[in-house]
Parts: sequence; C-alpha cells; structure tokens
Amino acid sequence: MRRNAVHAVIAGIATAALGVAGVVAGLAAVFGAVGSVSVGWLLPLSGVYFDLDRVGGFFMALIGAVAVPVGGYAVGYARHAHLGRLPLSVLPAFVAAMLLVPASGSVTTFLLMWELMATASLILVLAEHRRPEVRSAGVFYAVMTQLGFVAILIGLLIAAAAAGGADRFGEFTELPQGTRDVVFVLTVAGFGSKAGLVPLHAWLPRAHPEAPSPVSALMSAAMVNLGIYGIIRFDLQLFGPAPGWWGSALLVLGGITALYGVLQASVATDLKRLLAFSTTENMGLIVLALGAAILLADVGAAAAATVAMAAALLHLVAHAAFKCLGFLAAGSVLAATGLRDLDRLGGLARRMPVTTAMFGIAALGASGLPLGAGFVSEWLIVQSLIHSGRHADPVVALAAPLAVGAVALTTGLGVAAMVKAFGVGFLARPRSRDAADASEAPASMLAAMTLAASACLALGLAPLMFGPLLRRVLAVLAPSRGVDFTGLALTVRLPGLSGSIAPTVIAVALIVAIVTALGVTRWRARRRPAPRVLPLWACGAEQPNARMQYTATSFAEPMQRVFDDVLRPDTDIEITPHAESRYLVDSVAYRARVTDTIEERLYRPVIRTVRRAASMVARAHTGSVHLYLAYGAVGVLIALVVAR
Repeated sequence: MRRNAVHAVIAGIATAALGVAGVVAGLAAVFGAVGSVSVGWLLPLSGVYFDLDRVGGFFMALIGAVAVPVGGYAVGYARHAHLGRLPLSVLPAFVAAMLLVPASGSVTTFLLMWELMATASLILVLAEHRRPEVRSAGVFYAVMTQLGFVAILIGLLIAAAAAGGADRFGEFTELPQGTRDVVFVLTVAGFGSKAGLVPLHAWLPRAHPEAPSPVSALMSAAMVNLGIYGIIRFDLQLFGPAPGWWGSALLVLGGITALYGVLQASVATDLKRLLAFSTTENMGLIVLALGAAILLADVGAAAAATVAMAAALLHLVAHAAFKCLGFLAAGSVLAATGLRDLDRLGGLARRMPVTTAMFGIAALGASGLPLGAGFVSEWLIVQSLIHSGRHADPVVALAAPLAVGAVALTTGLGVAAMVKAFGVGFLARPRSRDAADASEAPASMLAAMTLAASACLALGLAPLMFGPLLRRVLAVLAPSRGVDFTGLALTVRLPGLSGSIAPTVIAVALIVAIVTALGVTRWRARRRPAPRVLPLWACGAEQPNARMQYTATSFAEPMQRVFDDVLRPDTDIEITPHAESRYLVDSVAYRARVTDTIEERLYRPVIRTVRRAASMVARAHTGSVHLYLAYGAVGVLIALVVAR
C-alpha cells in the first residue's frame, strides 16, 4: 500500500510538472518565438520534427493547464480508488503524448504522436479491465480510434502526394480543389471521431464513464480538443482558404452534434455519462462556430467571422475548465460513495459541501448562463450569427437563424441537464445508504478542484484576461481566412457590430442585481416577526422521505415524451396484482432505459454485418499449408498486376 502511495505521488507530480511545462512552452510560443527541433535518428527516412507556432502553442497551453490539477488530483484519487501502478505510470506518458501532438511540425511526427496518444489513452481506459463494461468500452474505443486514424492517415497521404511528397507542414503548397475536398472529408471524419462529433461519437459516452476519473478529465477536457486542433491546423490553415461549403458542412455537423449530445445528457442518469454527452454537446458548439467563421468569411462578413472564430477558441478554453472540474467532482463522488447513478445519490451537499460547491461551479459553466465559464463564448457565437443577417447571401440568410435556434435550444436543454445533475445528485435527501455515509474528499483532491474552479470563475467574471491570448492566435489564422482578426474587443462593443451588448456588461449587471436583491431581502427580513418552527406537512404522511422527491429518471420523463422520436426510450411497466384478486394492484414497477439511438440504429447493424462477413471468411481458414501458400501466390500476382 505504501509503495502504491509513493508511486501515486510520483505520477501526480510528473503529470503536474508536464502540465506546467506545457503551459510555459505554449504561452512562450503564443507570445514569443519557439524554435523548431529535428531528431533525424528517431525515425527512419523522415525523422521526428517539432515546430511550435502560435496555434500549436495555444493548444499545448490548454492541455498543460488541464494536466496541472489532474496531476494533483490523481495523488488522492489513487489512494481512495486503488488505482494500479500501470495506469499511474501511463498517466504522465499520456499527457506528454498529448502535448507533443500540437508541437509536431511534420505529417510523420504528427501521426506518430497521435498514435502514441491513442495507445496511452486506451491503456488508461482499460485500467479496471476486470469489469465487463470496461472491456466493452475499451474495444469500442479501440475500434473507433483506429478507424479515425486510418481516415486521417489516408487524407494526409493524399495531401502529401498531391503536394509532391511534402512531409513538413511548411512544405505544403496549394492543392487542387478536388483533392482538397477529398482531404477535407477524410480529415473531418478522422478528427471528428476523436472530438466526439455525431455520428462518430459512440465511443465517448462508453469510454469516459468507465475510465478512472482523472483520466476522464484528461480525455474530456484535453484530448477531445486535439480533434478540433486537427480541423483547424489542416483544414483551415494548411489546406485553406476553405470554400463556403466547408463552412456549411461544419455548421450543420456541429448543430446536429450539439443538439443530440445535449438531448442525451438531459435524460442520462449516470453522472459521468451525462458529463460525457455534455462533451459531445460542447464540441458540437465549437465546430458550429468554426463553420460559421468559414461561411461568414466566404461571403465577406469579416467582423462576424472574427467573432465566430474567437468564440470557438474561447469556448475551447471554457470547456476545458468546467469539464475538467466536473469530472474531478464526479470522481470525488464516486470515490466517496461508489455510485454514479443519480437516482441513488442525493443529500451530498451536507456531507460533501466543498465538492458540491465545485460541481455547482462546473454546472454553471456548462449551462452557458451569465457568470458561468461558458457564457461569454456562447454569447459570442449567437452574436456572430445574429449580425450576419445583413448580407444578401441566401445560404447565410437561411443558415444563421437555424443555427441561432440550435444554439438557443442547446443552451436551454443544457440548463435542464445540469439542474438535474446538481439538484438530484447533491441536494434533497440521500436515496441510498452509500450516499448517506459519504464523506468529503481528501485535501489533495479538493485543492486540485479549487484550482480548476478558479479558472472557471476567471472565465465567468473576468473573460477579458484571455483577450491578448486570443488576439495572438487569431492573428495567425487571419491569412488563411482573409479576415483581420486583430480588432477583437470584448469590453464595450464587438468589432464592427453595432447594437451588441458586451457579455461583460451582462455579467456586471447580473452581479449588481443579485447583490441588490440580497440586500433588499435582508432588509425586509429584519422587519418580519420571529419565525416559528412547525412540522412540515407531507401530504398526509408522517415525515417526508426520499421517495417523495424527484429522481433523475422522473425529472427527465417530460423531455423523453417531447423527444420520443429521437431518443426512443425503452420503457417497461410491470403490474403485480394481489394474490387474492387480479383486479387489486399490489405494486407497479416502472423501468425506463434510454440508449444511444445512433448506436442502436447505425452501429449495431454494421457490427452484425461485419460479424457475418468474418464468419464467412473464417471458412477459408482450413489449416491447410498448401492452401495458404496458394493465397499468398494469388496476392503477389495481384500486387504485380496492379504495380505494372
């Protein structure tokens, strides 16, 4: 036990140290200059080449900022959750691989670092491989990540071949439009799989809940961002300028992803699965903002495109902050109770007050409400779409209102999902003995959550502190978009957009309103008569109990009815009659299970088809050496014919 504790401390310190190094190196690349590094002997033919620019530095700093609190959190979590030595050893390696992905300066190096990241994350997902749910999630994740890697590999090989065998990013020249379109489709499919975009999201709500909570925080707050990095780096930067239809495709893809993700989150009863679908939702909003920036820039709406691109980058930062905090708080609940089921939680506010406050800050940020970490970025997305209406392009005129509606509906359902998670999981009365016996998390875990909460509060209360960072990154993206990104201002007005209200003004006004309301309430309380304590009426019962309050299932039931055609819940009502008479009801059992509709309708048929094909191919494996030699001869003959 003591050796494992020492190993946990070493792994936590190494993870946090790598995070600090990533933040320092990333900010140095954004605000200064970081040279390139080439290691020729590490890989045959091409070697390894790193070249950190402003865009890569932004993502490196973001990943490092997530790794710092996760490293401190892992020390206490490993003691409570009995995390093994293998996942503790792989955790720093996973962070290092993620940091090196945006630092890669060549296609070969990028693919190598990408695969190292995927392998390390798979090992961490399978940390508790003795449970069948973990093994199933690991297989699903392995298949999806490798299919995504194949799509990225093919797309970048096509681009490199069209550019005359280019390997380093600086060697790529302008590609033919047809080639660019093919590469765009392949890379968006590959990077979208890593980011959890619909319909390639199915691994995310499986792997994130089953992974250890520090790993879930890294995957959801850091790793999925690298899918967005791939789209920005290759499709917007190297292979740009992007045509308008790329923007339209990303806009539609992001809107569908955001809506589907938040719908699933609003009906989920597993706390970590709810947060995983929230990740899908927020990745959809970011891709929607990227698509809006491309589309608006294509029609000459420079100011609106500026705001949309800034909103995408700022929401990356916000999502990393509140999702890291959310998974860390959920991990504290899991370590204290052994539960993820919201229907069995409750009453944690009294037993885990600090963790409750931390999750409340994360939920406020995920809701997109004022003073939350995600409010400013979502507000900027809406502003960019609203102020695009003056342009006469019919695609923009049709897409902008629909996108505004999608963002508004996503925000509303996101509020409902977070209210359910916080209210049902942490307030009211405990609904199980494990929840009633919960105790607060250890100091190291609380300190890590406090660090992540500080970032959330900074984004909600003082978003202007991130303005210089955004300006430096946006100035690099400007040449590929033909838009001047240097005029970003969040204090008084949005650049070139009349009639806009700055989000900071809204936040300050809300703070003033809250303080005023509290002051008036306290003043009136002094004039009221002394309160009297009386028994609470419980509808004829003796005392209120946990069965009288909302559960996560009952809270989400109205939304299940409204979106029944999309969610397709599996419901079962079992009525047990009395033994004396079948007309007298003894008990009624209601069970509802909401599955991933896309997984059931799309993935299951494909899996069945692949299994049937595999069983047919297996018939050719007779064990005969002569037959296998014939197969090899036929394969060589086909290869020679194709080569000739």
